[in-house]
Amino acid sequence: MNGGAPHSMMHDGFLLLGFALGFVLLFRRLRLGATLGYLVAGAVVGPQVLGLVGDAEQKLGIAELGITLLLFLVGLELNPSRLWKMKRDILGLGLLQVTACGMAIAAMIALGTEFSSAAALALGLPLALSSTAQVLPMLQSSGRLRTPFGERAFAILLFQDLSIIPMITIIAAMSRNPADVGGPPGWLLSLYTIGAIVGLVAAGRFLIRPLFRLIGKLGEREMFVVAALFTVIAAAAIMEALGLSTALGAFVAGVMLADSPYRHELEADVEPFRSILLGLFFLAVGMMLDLNAIAQRPLFVLGMATALVGVKAAVIFAIGLAFRMTWRGAMALGLLLSQGGEFGFVLFTQAQNALLVAPEAASLFGAIVTVSMASTPFLMMATRRFRDEPAADQGEREGPSADGASAIVVGYGRFGQTVAQMLNASDIEVTLIDTDIEMIDVAASFGAKVYFGDGCRLDVLRQAGAAEAELILFCTDGDQLDAEMIEAVHEAFPDAAIYVRAYDRRAVIRLKRTPVSGIVREVMESAVKMARLALEDAGVNLEAINRAEDIYRNNDRERLKIQIEAGDIRAARDRIITAPTPQET
Repeated sequence: MNGGAPHSMMHDGFLLLGFALGFVLLFRRLRLGATLGYLVAGAVVGPQVLGLVGDAEQKLGIAELGITLLLFLVGLELNPSRLWKMKRDILGLGLLQVTACGMAIAAMIALGTEFSSAAALALGLPLALSSTAQVLPMLQSSGRLRTPFGERAFAILLFQDLSIIPMITIIAAMSRNPADVGGPPGWLLSLYTIGAIVGLVAAGRFLIRPLFRLIGKLGEREMFVVAALFTVIAAAAIMEALGLSTALGAFVAGVMLADSPYRHELEADVEPFRSILLGLFFLAVGMMLDLNAIAQRPLFVLGMATALVGVKAAVIFAIGLAFRMTWRGAMALGLLLSQGGEFGFVLFTQAQNALLVAPEAASLFGAIVTVSMASTPFLMMATRRFRDEPAADQGEREGPSADGASAIVVGYGRFGQTVAQMLNASDIEVTLIDTDIEMIDVAASFGAKVYFGDGCRLDVLRQAGAAEAELILFCTDGDQLDAEMIEAVHEAFPDAAIYVRAYDRRAVIRLKRTPVSGIVREVMESAVKMARLALEDAGVNLEAINRAEDIYRNNDRERLKIQIEAGDIRAARDRIITAPTPQET
């Protein structure tokens, strides 16, 4: 048996992951973003620099699954209630930014270069997109994601993600590729698209949701991962078989499940695959960059990158002013979104396959996007004192992440229902998570939206918005929680106050030293209430009832303190209140 091929695959994987790890850590340290680190790592390890790894085209084909999974996750974010809250910024600010920037950049390319009008449009429209992978971490690290400024930036990025599908369609319509010319006419492709979307939506309702419901009842988490990947790849494969965009299929698959109870579990299961495949995609793009073409025209690359950043910043600045932003906020928004985005590489490849631009031109404009991405952190640092708003003007309000919830309730049984309803009565928005499919269905019949997922998993909590939540309340039944898990949740989400439902005294002893804001013994208050009612019915006066409760609570508190210090449930047994002996009575 020939062992060369497996060895070669392992060898390439070792080098790609090693170089990616080193460069991404370096670029993260320099606050330049992971995307740029992947691109540079690919260029260095690729055939034109060190030549350690080859066959970038094959790796790119595999890595394009990362783009498919990314669009699936974008679709999962687009539930109707979230879109409705942000409709003005998404459909107004976002649409105007993509259209105005795309037309301005396309005109600049057409007038300043020898590209045809179709090629200029195929290059200009993708350059209107910004880097979600770079901008969102910058907003999060600066604490501005939950401000009005961050909300508007997020709305623009969201519309840019939506605009990818129309851009792919526009490039396909301008295609000069004979294989595309010999394909079905545009009107037939439109019918295919409509029919495929309707079919995917129907499949989601009548096949996929029941499938996830069955898997949830079985409690097999690994089957959820398999079913999630199957859903994405099956939707993309159907579109590919019809000659349509695989990205569109993945996007529709995400949207049709966005309002389902399984959304957060799906996001958590797909995210690791999306991250590693998207990283491989950028590595492959870096490997395919034609560095010789770039070296022959360095002034063109630097000049176009400067023009790109200048045009986008100016256009977005003007749009921001038109939407009544302050000049400082409009400037910050323009600079923050002035770079090209990761989807530019995808669309440049589409334009190259459509024979609208040569491979050398695609490499040149890929380099332009890379340079523009590298410029953003420096521009934000250099202009900080000019664009920062006065402290009084920076109001904080509900952020766009997750569902805008400021509390996450894990476990929606009898206990969790009461907790959630009291929070809702105080106008605190709550995200509900549970693993009981039958309970989720019953809750839905009463109008409660409960998401399926294991709320004790960090990835599920993160997808539910725990990074921005003010409260995380574990209301699960039984003795499921341990100190290690609570420590991990606090470390991952230090800004959230953690409250825990404790099954019994043993659970309190075990969890008391963890960073929780409160532990509630699940039956204590109801037991005290019943005792008070019984004493009242037995004719004991109110003062004596209150005294009995105070004696019990003080004694219980001291006993529990001793047990926690000793770490032993058997400690302080002499403090248990027992019936008096005959001699005592």
